[in-house]
Amino acid sequence: MTGSETSNSGAGPEVEIRRSARRRRTVSARREGDKVVVLMPTGLSKKAEADLVAEMIEKLERADRRAANRAERSDVELAERAARLSARWLGDAARPVSVRWVPSMRTRWASCTPVDGTIRVSELLRTVPTYVLDYVLVHELVHLYVAGGHNGRFWSEVRQYPRTERAMGYLEAYAVVTRQPGLLDGDADDCAATDDSVFS
Repeated sequence: MTGSETSNSGAGPEVEIRRSARRRRTVSARREGDKVVVLMPTGLSKKAEADLVAEMIEKLERADRRAANRAERSDVELAERAARLSARWLGDAARPVSVRWVPSMRTRWASCTPVDGTIRVSELLRTVPTYVLDYVLVHELVHLYVAGGHNGRFWSEVRQYPRTERAMGYLEAYAVVTRQPGLLDGDADDCAATDDSVFS
């Protein structure tokens, strides 16, 4: 590395240019917090550098937009899945306002807020078998219309989903494999933190 320079025109993100004599032709960029870091060869003219920085920022912004679109589509698919599960196993009793993926939660597979009808599902569940994700969604859906936490009526409703016990076993093992001990100690969600464990 032979030098770096930080600038901010006020019209875009803060940019740090890192120049390297070892770099011959390639230019790359990445985000580091709120800053864009552009790595480029030494010896370029100021105009060439400015053009490359603008190009790299545009590429990053396009990638961000694609990622946001993928996330939005993914949330739509999750909400559609929840609606199908409610219709099939719960007599369409649960009608969430939104269902979306959220970053991994330390002690929850998912959470819901019955007051506003929202369900949030941990990114950790993106790779589980579909029957496990379906169980978690059914579990949260039931919370939307059965008050009182994990009581008898709650479990009676959840167990209409036929793979409930198998999914619960999977989640217990998955918590160990993914080194998420907090997910073994309490509820799978935060709708009723004082009631029975989801694994009971």
